[in-house]
Amino acid sequence: MAKKILAILLLLLSMGFQSFAQGDLLITPTRVVFEGRKQSQAIYLVNVGQEKATYSVSFIENDQTEEGGYTRVDPSAKDKMFAEPYLRFYPRTISLEPGESQTIKLQCRRTPEMKDGEYRSHLYFRSEVNYEPLGESEPDTINTISVKLTPVYGISIPVIIRSGAVNANATLSDLGLETQDMETKLNFHLNRTGNKSLYGNLIAEYVPVKGKPYQIGAINNLAVYTNINKRKVSLMLNLSPETKLNRGKIRLRFTSANDTRNQEIFAEAELELK
Repeated sequence: MAKKILAILLLLLSMGFQSFAQGDLLITPTRVVFEGRKQSQAIYLVNVGQEKATYSVSFIENDQTEEGGYTRVDPSAKDKMFAEPYLRFYPRTISLEPGESQTIKLQCRRTPEMKDGEYRSHLYFRSEVNYEPLGESEPDTINTISVKLTPVYGISIPVIIRSGAVNANATLSDLGLETQDMETKLNFHLNRTGNKSLYGNLIAEYVPVKGKPYQIGAINNLAVYTNINKRKVSLMLNLSPETKLNRGKIRLRFTSANDTRNQEIFAEAELELK
């Protein structure tokens, strides 16, 4: 089974998709964007566990916090631009044997009344666990209470529809170093303006007074969605014992996430070290 899963994973990676797994479910791609004439997307699921698993698929609505977390939003909120009304998918329930894969078909149907901007919902994959009904088994002794905790896994991926004229600009601000428990972090704000979300990679370089710059930290696939204008970020720095951050400067870049030679630089800032 391990060889089968590896073959599926290599196939998906060769198609240029990013993937992640939680529990025993691997999903790729990790985000979907409908823009231009794109109308459909295949989502690939693989059961990487040792037992048969069943998942229900639905939409949920999340807002992003400035710290990068998520809060659930009432789907009936009228001031939100949700993507769900313009999306269709099938199947809605999936059962996978160990090593088995399945494809979900996701379709986008735009309508003339859509406003310019970005619509977003999250496709949610919830593990369906076979719970034992109460009263099915007798306790060993009277007056004994037995509690069984069964973890329920869920994974959500953003699905975005871009309609009409969309744009976004990024800036990096409030850079500062924080050292605690022998670890050093670069804290800063990633700011967003416009009606489009930001998505890319953060790269921190140390620029010594003499010598060539070299990378000391990175965060890949970081998003700032349209419900916030600022995201607070802490980047853990990978410093060698020889690196002394008391001279030179730190250069921080926010770039496009595509793994090509022509990466676009969305924003850049520097922190002078003294």
